[in-house]
Amino acid sequence: MTISPVNRRKFMSLSGTALLAACAGPQSGPSPSAGFVEGYGPIYDSGYTLPGIPPEYLQGVNRRITGTYLGEQSPGTIDVDPYAKFLYFVRDGSNSVRFPIGAGRAGRSFSGNGVISVKKKWPGWTPTKNMLRTEPEIYGPFARGIRGGLRSPLGARALYLYKGGRDTYYRIHGTNALDSIGNSSSAGCIRMFDHDVIALYDMVPIGTPVHVRSEAESLRVDPENFNRGVEIPAKPVDPDLIYSKEAIANDPLPVFNDPRDGMVPGSDEAGNVPL
Repeated sequence: MTISPVNRRKFMSLSGTALLAACAGPQSGPSPSAGFVEGYGPIYDSGYTLPGIPPEYLQGVNRRITGTYLGEQSPGTIDVDPYAKFLYFVRDGSNSVRFPIGAGRAGRSFSGNGVISVKKKWPGWTPTKNMLRTEPEIYGPFARGIRGGLRSPLGARALYLYKGGRDTYYRIHGTNALDSIGNSSSAGCIRMFDHDVIALYDMVPIGTPVHVRSEAESLRVDPENFNRGVEIPAKPVDPDLIYSKEAIANDPLPVFNDPRDGMVPGSDEAGNVPL
C-alpha cells in the first residue's frame, strides 16, 4: 500500500504495529483479542494479565503506528513532542514508530537532548521533594513511595532520561490512566499506554539518545497537532487503595522473565488462538 505525503510534517501511517502475541493454556470460545485494536488486546506480562485497551481510547491518531518519519532527528533517536502528544522512535525508511503520549507539567518543562541510561520493568515510585513541596495535598499521603507493581503510577515500564551523566528526573513510563493519553495533565512526565511502553522498552537499548521538542519546535515541525487534547485535572487517590492490606494482597510482586510474557491469554502453547 502506498500513501502519498500531504506535507513534510505528516507522519505517514503505513500500518498499525502489533505487540508480540503468542500464548499460554488452551481455552475454548471467541478470540481473547476480539474487539480490540491490533496490538492492544490482553497480554501476559511479568506475572500479570494486562487487560486490553478499550477502542474508545484509541480513536484517530491516538494509537501506535509505523511509517515514514519526517521530523528532524536521526535514526536511533527517541523524539518526544509533549505538545503534539507523540513520541517517535526514529528508524530508517518507513519503519519509524509513532506512539501517542500524555504529557504532565514535568513532561513539558524539559526540552533538548538526553540519553536513556536506565530501563526498569514494573518500577516503583516515590514522589520527589519538589512534588511534596508544591502539591502536598496530592503527594503527601504517598511520601513513603509505592513499590513496583499494579499500584505504581509508573506502570509496566519506565525509561529514565539522563543528561551529562546526571538524572534529569524525566521519565517515559506506563500508566493505567487511559484518558490521559493524548492529553495534558498537571502532574507527571511522559505517559504511555502500558502496551506501548512495553513495546518501546523492547525496541530501545540503554544509551538511546532522546530529543524533547520545545514549544517553538513543536509549532514548527507539527503545527497540525500542536496542543492537541485537553487538560486533565489531577485526580486525588485514596491512600487506602494503595496501602491497605487488601490492595497489597491484590498486587503481588512482578515475576520477571515469566515464560508467558507477551503471550495472549487463552491461546495454546503453539500460539494459536481459538476462533
